[in-house]
Amino acid sequence: MPVNPAHTALWPAPHATGPVDATVHVPGSKSVTNRALVLASLAAEPGWLRRPLRSRDTLLMAGALRTMGVGIEEGVGPDGSGEAWRVIPSGLQGPATVDVGNAGTVMRFLPPVATLADGPIRFDGDPRSYERPLTGVIEGLRALGARIDDDGRGALPLTVQGGGALDGGPVEIDASSSSQFVSALLLSAPRFNQGVEVRHTGSTLPSMPHIRMTVDMLRAVGAQVDTPESGGEPNVWRVTPGALLGRDLTVEPDLSNAQPFLAAALVTGGTIVIPDWPARTTQPGDRLREIFTEMGGSCELTERGLEFTGSGAIHGIDADLGEVGELTPGIAAVAALADSPSTLRGVAHLRLHETDRLAALTKEINELGGDVTETADGLRIRPRRLHGGIFHTYDDHRMATAGAILGLAVDGVQIENVATTAKTLPDFPDLWTGMLGN
Repeated sequence: MPVNPAHTALWPAPHATGPVDATVHVPGSKSVTNRALVLASLAAEPGWLRRPLRSRDTLLMAGALRTMGVGIEEGVGPDGSGEAWRVIPSGLQGPATVDVGNAGTVMRFLPPVATLADGPIRFDGDPRSYERPLTGVIEGLRALGARIDDDGRGALPLTVQGGGALDGGPVEIDASSSSQFVSALLLSAPRFNQGVEVRHTGSTLPSMPHIRMTVDMLRAVGAQVDTPESGGEPNVWRVTPGALLGRDLTVEPDLSNAQPFLAAALVTGGTIVIPDWPARTTQPGDRLREIFTEMGGSCELTERGLEFTGSGAIHGIDADLGEVGELTPGIAAVAALADSPSTLRGVAHLRLHETDRLAALTKEINELGGDVTETADGLRIRPRRLHGGIFHTYDDHRMATAGAILGLAVDGVQIENVATTAKTLPDFPDLWTGMLGN
């Protein structure tokens, strides 16, 4: 199989010659787009999804649902207000083969959907996808009555023997390695005959904001959900069976993908404006306002959007990032440029993401002259003068953007496979150079 030259090419990370001053329009949220596609596909009537993110992960999700029989038409919204997808639910059909790529949301959210299909649905993906944990979803679905063939791997590839319906009911799972295990069962639960009662039995549960996002989006399409926050038992979520409504949903900007641009303001002592930043959101990226302010910036929500300004100084941080683990690579890059040490905690689960992010960050920052050590559940970063060199990405989009942040302050950084940013942030190199006025 030929190697894509984009995967081996080195991208010279632009070096900032002064403070940035730019407005950056960040594309839509991957997390919202892929949850909305699943819910719209399970609805009782067609719906609209406006300003969806078009990236590798979301196109994989749309393609997978089309393969299973859902109609997804690309066009403009009903009022001509810009790009939108029309989602037309239909009877889910097999046999079909789904390519999950290396998208956690696709490999975890769609096997529950496949139990509702009439026929077998096979799931396969990139080599790295075989290493990512799926046991919580597989065992959970089996406990709810599904037939799944995975040859005992607890991972891809696997086949869901769809029977057109699923009993559902109570289930216990350990979602310590990924909150997506909980979200996966909740998203399809309204279509299960008895709904679902998911009880998390593990000692930790990472990325709780993503579960809150799932619950909010379920409620927005008419589902009844009881949660620990609404007075229910701790670590228990209940979804009542019922029809889902077709909605007209506008996707928020992806706040996690705003991270490298906000970091640029922090690193260069400049100002970045991100239009359409929501005043209230369940996106984990909203924590950036607090974290980057503590590291030396200031921000304000105005009519223009979020205005973030760096002070010219970067301070180290001691932070538990358990709920916002996806922000760790960018925070680690900024911390490597700070004036004091940082400790990033609560993110042991990052070893199971697109790559082992803790090992990758340690190796790549240290090879540029840094001083990063892994801890049991995170990183300890002692700032040192860095030098240029190759920054490897391991096919991980957030590693690529972390390298770009370092390149602002360190001349001669070359990013290997910057094209991997297309997973969630299409056209990143152009957005980055545009921000710098290059």
